[in-house]
Amino acid sequence: MKNNNKIAIVSASLGVGGAERFAGLLSFMLHDLGYEVHNIIILDCVEYDFKGKLVNLEQLFTEEKGIFRAIKKGKYIANYLHENDIEMVIDNRSRPTIVRELFTKWIYGNRKVYYFFHSSNLEMYLTNSVFWAKYIFGKATKLVCVSNEIEDKLKNKYQFTNTKTIYNPIVFPEKVVEKPLAIPEKYILFFGRLEEKIKNFSLLLNAFLKSKVYENGTKLLIIGDGSDKDFILTKIAALQLKNYVQVLPFQKNITPYIQHARCTILTSHFEGFPMAIIESLAVGTPVISVDCETGPKEIIQNNFNGLLVPNHDDIPLSEAIKTMIENEKLYQTCKNNAQKSVEHLSLTTIAQQWKQLLSEK
Repeated sequence: MKNNNKIAIVSASLGVGGAERFAGLLSFMLHDLGYEVHNIIILDCVEYDFKGKLVNLEQLFTEEKGIFRAIKKGKYIANYLHENDIEMVIDNRSRPTIVRELFTKWIYGNRKVYYFFHSSNLEMYLTNSVFWAKYIFGKATKLVCVSNEIEDKLKNKYQFTNTKTIYNPIVFPEKVVEKPLAIPEKYILFFGRLEEKIKNFSLLLNAFLKSKVYENGTKLLIIGDGSDKDFILTKIAALQLKNYVQVLPFQKNITPYIQHARCTILTSHFEGFPMAIIESLAVGTPVISVDCETGPKEIIQNNFNGLLVPNHDDIPLSEAIKTMIENEKLYQTCKNNAQKSVEHLSLTTIAQQWKQLLSEK
């Protein structure tokens, strides 16, 4: 290896989603460990803070179109890695097509490559063909998973032996900040990407309606950007919840909104290791989550730091919402235990796990 202190993090972007948020945090961890970090992003979206150099491919190739644009981007990455003597790559993207990943395999060459798996939906990362999956990824340095359940799925379906689980890290806030203006007095909070096929807003809104907590002044605050915002607004109107649900755009500093929420809520069809849950607990806010694949059951201790309910059923979810609002004793128990339940996910602790992984021969 020429320069073992240089590393590239390749991501779709540095904005909006949990995987992108992780990429920013990873750059800080690696920088603090003494690595020279190069952040390579495919799309021109930078919302999260990061450390190191930034290569924004969409800005560089804004005039190019179609397949030639993708090819030129790939060649640029290959040249950039070579010219900067970068011998380690962390690939943080989704990877759904064989042809593209064969091209990526050529781009990375013989470097140490760590492929990330942020979701239990493996089709976002791998072909269903065991042969092609093992051909492309079987000799990667490591397939890094954000939950033990994801690692088990990779082993069971593809018989991979080069897997490793490292949880997403969190930053603990130093203090409680002032409540943002123009938001409800009492509210439960969803924050994340506005995509129905992943986050299941239909379940969220139906359960909120059935809980009837809005009758006593508790509202639902939804914060985020995404392709299904209009769908969500239409659903809110159809359920006659316009007076009880507020939708705000993505907030770079989400902490104040979490701190002043009664609880946060997650209703996803599937996840990986959801940043929304651990960020909530890190600021002392309890969580309600469905028991989806994967992650929530590895974070939430039921009736200790939050409530975990069966997925795809609005009745137990509505009851959990009602319980978290009305049962003060349970709420205080979950609130008191929230931060300490995720202390093992601090930046310092997770950084040491990365240090050990990257130093392995």
